[in-house]
Amino acid sequence: MQKLRDFCEHALSDPESFWRTQASLIHWSKPFKKAINAENPPFASYFEDGHTNLCYNAVDRHLEDRANQAALIYVSGETGIDKTFSFADLHREVTRCAALLRAKGVMQGERVLLYLPMIPEAVFVMLACVRIGAVHSVVFGGFASQALADRIDDLRPSIIVAADAGLRGGKVVNYKKLLDSALTLVSHQVATVLLVNRGLLDDLPLEPDRDQDYHAALETIDEHEVPVVWLESSAPSYVLYTSGTTGAPKGVQRDTGGYSVALAASMRHIYDGRPGETMFSTSDIGWVVGHSYIVYGPLLAGMATILYEGTPLYPDAGIWWRTISKHKPTVLFSSPTGMRLFKTEDPTHISENDRSSLRHVFLAGEPLDEATAKWASEALGVEVKDHFWQTETGWSILCPLPGVEEHPLKWGSPSFAAYGYDVRIIDEATGHSVSPGDKGMLAIRWPLPPGAMTTIWGDDERFEQTYFRTYSHNGGDEVFYLTFDFAICDDEGYHYLLGRSDDVINVAGHRLGTREIEATLCELVEVAEAAVVGVTHEVKGQQPIAFLVTRTKDFAADFAIEHVRQTLGAIASPGMVYVVSALPKTRSGKILRRVLRSIAEGEDPGDLPTIEDGSIVERLQEELRAS
Repeated sequence: MQKLRDFCEHALSDPESFWRTQASLIHWSKPFKKAINAENPPFASYFEDGHTNLCYNAVDRHLEDRANQAALIYVSGETGIDKTFSFADLHREVTRCAALLRAKGVMQGERVLLYLPMIPEAVFVMLACVRIGAVHSVVFGGFASQALADRIDDLRPSIIVAADAGLRGGKVVNYKKLLDSALTLVSHQVATVLLVNRGLLDDLPLEPDRDQDYHAALETIDEHEVPVVWLESSAPSYVLYTSGTTGAPKGVQRDTGGYSVALAASMRHIYDGRPGETMFSTSDIGWVVGHSYIVYGPLLAGMATILYEGTPLYPDAGIWWRTISKHKPTVLFSSPTGMRLFKTEDPTHISENDRSSLRHVFLAGEPLDEATAKWASEALGVEVKDHFWQTETGWSILCPLPGVEEHPLKWGSPSFAAYGYDVRIIDEATGHSVSPGDKGMLAIRWPLPPGAMTTIWGDDERFEQTYFRTYSHNGGDEVFYLTFDFAICDDEGYHYLLGRSDDVINVAGHRLGTREIEATLCELVEVAEAAVVGVTHEVKGQQPIAFLVTRTKDFAADFAIEHVRQTLGAIASPGMVYVVSALPKTRSGKILRRVLRSIAEGEDPGDLPTIEDGSIVERLQEELRAS
């Protein structure tokens, strides 16, 4: 692994040289003077005074050599539509949309909010915004009205692009109703709503002078050629609000040049993606994975990207695998939760479809337990690769680097720190690094590499106070970005995530990571999914409670408790195990442990703007009462 170590060491020892080399992966209309400016912690800027454009690098740059190559492949499990757009097609649609936005008065630096499902128009609008220097913000389609209103008031967009409705598992989600309700709650008034009418609603009420049909408005535009606006590298490209935000929305702000370089480099070094190939990311544009690896990353690399609308199991559990068989992606990016869904399904849905095109399968979103990793690797015929990152970082913190050098993987580990990240496992109180094998907070020594958030939208002070902590060591100060994830690092440098800081519970004075208990439960072949939370205990302070989705109806809860006792010790054994039909999840597939904790404590789970299936809360409450 010497090549990999040397590559990552170069990024830390000489970041100016390293990132200057990576910057050659994109086009600059004006060269930058300096690759990194780290003179004002915790802020850092990359490629200052250089001018570039994200849309040009993702679309226009490829027209000379690959105009007729597939760029965007739209597959809808909901409608059965399967449509491919070449780079030339994509360029035409994006410039038409850019002309429309310009005609509606959208200028450089203004904000455009998108409230759209996974349809091609969403990609067109995103690319059109960065083409003209407008800042876009995608709010996940179907978010509750209050959550949407909070984001509108924080972003203050000049225009909203929305759809009449989305589809989820064959059911219509009325976006227009949710949007109309949100616009009655806001203090910031939006003058124009462009509406993509999919014909999904019997009744589509329009607000006069505000609501305009997107496609009809396009037809009124005579001039469709809109040149790119060359932006200084630090100019913002988009704002993305973190899922599960409580209180005031927290808008992650991304720059233009640093983000472009970071994604282009990651496509080469991490995902091993090559021009002319195809990437399939099973996320949504409402989440950071959708921004980085459905829209921008693959297109920057000259690859086709699959835009998938729907759930993994609709119309049946074979839809993803038929898509792979037909469109031949070489890189699949999904989540551990996504893989676990298929553990209880008919295995022929996977085996009967051709998966031979897959060179790499990456999973992220939650820690990948060993049982799921082994099952998925065997089922797909490709060794799955775990990797870890955050909305805030925009790309991987910990990951394998097959584009640099293949190396042995360890089950349960996302491997090593990616190039540019000076990752430490620290004692949260002192900031000192812990010994190999000891638990600590996963932190990144400032500065963060390019592509990471540059600030919180409109709130530099909150950015500094939320994420950074300064420790005085050896007569000097060190600034660390805190991930709020606990981890350990073994003596070979492999990292293991133990869970978020709020997933660490205190049982009789012992701090336990609930993810460790979950991984142990998932070792049982009868267990398809597991979630563990800490609930109040009058003697121990807290005790772990487990929720299991099992393959068999007659699963013995006592057996699971004993397995944890034998594996992790009596202190970690759950006080109660509930066998349930399903776990509450966000629409991006993350388990809502806060909801499970509230149910177990008999409390109101509160507002659930991100939940995939709102009815599951009532079902879980009934199942717990029955047990």
